[in-house]
Amino acid sequence: MTLQTAQPVPTRPTSRQWAALAVLVLPVLLISVDMTVLSFALPAISEAVSPTGTQLLWIVDGYSLAIAGLLVTMGTLGDRHGPRRMLLIGSAAFGVVSLLAAFADSAEALIAARIALGVAGATLMPSTLSLLRSTFTDREQRRTAFAVWAGGFAAGGALGPIVGGWLLEHFRWGSVFLLNVPFMVALLVLAPIVVREHRSGTEHGRLDAPSVVVSILALTSLVYGVKTLAEHGPALVPVATFLLGLALAVVFVRRQLRLDDPLLDVDLFRLPVFRSSVVANLMSICGMTGMLFATSQYLQLVLGLRPLHAGLLLLPGAVATFVAGLVAARLARRLRLDVLIATGLLLGTAGYAVMALLRPGAGDGAAVQLAVAFVVLCTGAGLAETLTNDAILSAAPADRAGAASAISETAYEVGAVLGTTVLGSVLNAVYRREVDVPAGAEAARETLGAAVEISAMRPDGGALLASAREAFTHGLDATAVAGAVLTAAAALLVWRSLRPASRGASRGASRGASREVDVTGRA
Repeated sequence: MTLQTAQPVPTRPTSRQWAALAVLVLPVLLISVDMTVLSFALPAISEAVSPTGTQLLWIVDGYSLAIAGLLVTMGTLGDRHGPRRMLLIGSAAFGVVSLLAAFADSAEALIAARIALGVAGATLMPSTLSLLRSTFTDREQRRTAFAVWAGGFAAGGALGPIVGGWLLEHFRWGSVFLLNVPFMVALLVLAPIVVREHRSGTEHGRLDAPSVVVSILALTSLVYGVKTLAEHGPALVPVATFLLGLALAVVFVRRQLRLDDPLLDVDLFRLPVFRSSVVANLMSICGMTGMLFATSQYLQLVLGLRPLHAGLLLLPGAVATFVAGLVAARLARRLRLDVLIATGLLLGTAGYAVMALLRPGAGDGAAVQLAVAFVVLCTGAGLAETLTNDAILSAAPADRAGAASAISETAYEVGAVLGTTVLGSVLNAVYRREVDVPAGAEAARETLGAAVEISAMRPDGGALLASAREAFTHGLDATAVAGAVLTAAAALLVWRSLRPASRGASRGASRGASREVDVTGRA
């Protein structure tokens, strides 16, 4: 007689768990809003504090550079001192610095405030994922929670242009920072009530200060090197900065392998599921931010839409990300992880294919086409992001959840940088090569925004504007092809490395593979 194994009955999340999820998504939503809202305030900021070109670059990039450089350190501190404590510290700092940024009266003060906001953001982000893991111990519940969390990121990115456009039409530029303050106050009140502190029960040794310094310098140098290489080409400074980052990264990894209590458990990367999930996480965000960068400019500068209307057209993409994440949690019960994540990345390829069909002079149909392309890509990103976050945290031991969360967030941040810089550089290169610029208007070759401004001041501006818009559309096509190639290559890599045969072959060589999650996604 064959014995039947009873299947566990799924439990429902409690009201306290739902409340904790709402509180933990709030800082993620605001951090994502802050990543996109500032671009719409730059004209007003330039008029108010008169920054130089370099200062304006640092006002934009200081935030993401600080986040990227400090995520690993802050995640490890959360493991040592408690993620809820770090969440509350980061929330208080984020609220205070937002006030300072809103009333900054010089470019230097605003740069300092943006960097400080990045430091606070790096404290918040790993804490939210680590606390989600400890709050939702059931695997299916945790996947649903991650879907909501990923939806918060996508919603923030899409809401940034909408919120920023509305605020700037009614208030001064500092309002985009003041928006953070009441939400941070609410988080400080609610988090101690509904979110329980997580203690790993594992004693950690002394924090290795050299590892902290090297990790910050390595990540910051790599991110800055990639950004400046994409913007200015292979000049001495960006190449040297990037190579310095690589060298420091090697030094950091070698040091972690020697330490008894490392800042970052690099052995996690020996696990195929962990390693491949980090790559998929990075590439899905790279695709989404690259398309957002290109389409937001096209909708405003080619089609002439107001920022608020352009943001509303991209809002369905954020909704698609949220829905796809919830569906992913259900599909993971029946389908393999490699199939689902690869499918998500291939949807990104399909989204770029829809964008590549765009033609000059398409009019209102182009806006709808780009909105559809963004929905398809965001659906794939929501699918991949939910499952990769789950796989990354499930592969890590409980006492290293903060460090694993930080790696996941670092992949997100680096993916966002690469999406804007690498794909953005393809767009700019084609535009600069194809635009027909008359004598005395060379500045119009730099960006489409400059061409729009210059064309309004010249009697022959109509021809310049038409040429610039057509060149930008061709650049959009080239960007779509590049994005499709990147996402398709990532899908192939993930499928090959996560499929069960590959996993079984490499398990014996992977130290600590007993922690690896089930790639089938089934119990």
